[in-house]
Amino acid sequence: MSRELTKAGSFSGGSRRPPLSSSHADDRGQASSTACLHKRVQKKRPKPKDPRKSDLHRNSRQRSLARRGTRTQVLRAERRGGSCWLASRAVKARGEKDTSKSMEAAAAARKSVCVTGAGGFIASWLVKLLLSKGQYAVRGTVRDPGDAKNAHLKVLQGAEERLQLVRADLLDYDSVASAIAGCEGVFHVACPVPSGRSTNPEAEIIAPAVTGTLNVLKACHEAKVKRVVMVSSGAAVGANPNWPKGKAFDEDSWSDEDHCRKNGDWYYLSKTLAEREAFAYAAKTGLDIVTVCPSLVIGPLMQSTVNSSSKVLLNYLKGEHETVENKLRNVVDVRDVADALLLAYENAEMSGRYICNAPPITVSDMINLLKTLYPTYIYPKNFTEVEENIVFSSEKLHKLGWTLRPVGKTLGDSVESYKASGILN
Repeated sequence: MSRELTKAGSFSGGSRRPPLSSSHADDRGQASSTACLHKRVQKKRPKPKDPRKSDLHRNSRQRSLARRGTRTQVLRAERRGGSCWLASRAVKARGEKDTSKSMEAAAAARKSVCVTGAGGFIASWLVKLLLSKGQYAVRGTVRDPGDAKNAHLKVLQGAEERLQLVRADLLDYDSVASAIAGCEGVFHVACPVPSGRSTNPEAEIIAPAVTGTLNVLKACHEAKVKRVVMVSSGAAVGANPNWPKGKAFDEDSWSDEDHCRKNGDWYYLSKTLAEREAFAYAAKTGLDIVTVCPSLVIGPLMQSTVNSSSKVLLNYLKGEHETVENKLRNVVDVRDVADALLLAYENAEMSGRYICNAPPITVSDMINLLKTLYPTYIYPKNFTEVEENIVFSSEKLHKLGWTLRPVGKTLGDSVESYKASGILN
């Protein structure tokens, strides 16, 4: 009995707890299990999402960042889990923006130039050359922009973006001034060329050439044009009876006005007077003017009409005359003239006048060369020799880098263009 009491006492007074009854043990175990389950449930329960971090908000923000298109924002979008297409879209948007800016910058950098008489023989090739450079926006004056004879200009490469044809009459100052306003440079090419003998040369040839030139120059001065390149002619150089015999005509020679009037060389007189007036105006106003004096201009046609100088070559091909004078022909390729005009505009060192001429060739040599290339055409059969021959020197222009096409190339390309246009059957 005492052993049991001692044992009982040890249970009550010792460190060890007395054993629980089965009912207490069940209650205690159930409580413990409930607590553990509650903890596990608490761990698995998801926390409420921050609405700012929702998928919809994240995607919306990523799209916004993508539209802005900056590199930093694109990388940030990628780090936040943005998809590849979002980043790609951002890069594309930035690229389109950069391209647009580049196009705007290129347009702003283009030099606006005006070409008078844009539909003519020389002017058409000049317009084509300017457009091919890519850096020029060209405004061409014509009598009627809708006329079919100007259609060849509208199909030139670059014409849709950088060519504007405007209506202008050289004798109407307001129309000329409107065409030139806003241009940095002007190529004055337009000039009346008589197709036959005029009945009123002062009104039909001289007045339009001189008055038209002065209207262009006045408009250029008012518009603060940087440089004017004017097409004169060898006709303003070679009709000079006082020039030393045997010496090639250079830029110091001017055609004699009285001599031209006496002989009825009205075209020669008109070109001489117009060029003299141009330099007189430049001296008075300070306007920068350079003139180019081409000889007989031949070469392939772009326009639908046949110009006067091309008729000379066509007459040889059609055998219009059985006998012709075997004189020296001072000729030049129309494309080489266009090159000279652009050189005169772009080269700041150029000033004054420049003769533009290929090495002279006799009529018989020219026809023999044509016979070699195209033997089936009818050519003149007889040649009469002449004593007086005029030779022009283009040394001044050559020194500045101007080059020429071979005369055979010029003749061949001319004939091919005549055939293509149906002028030569």
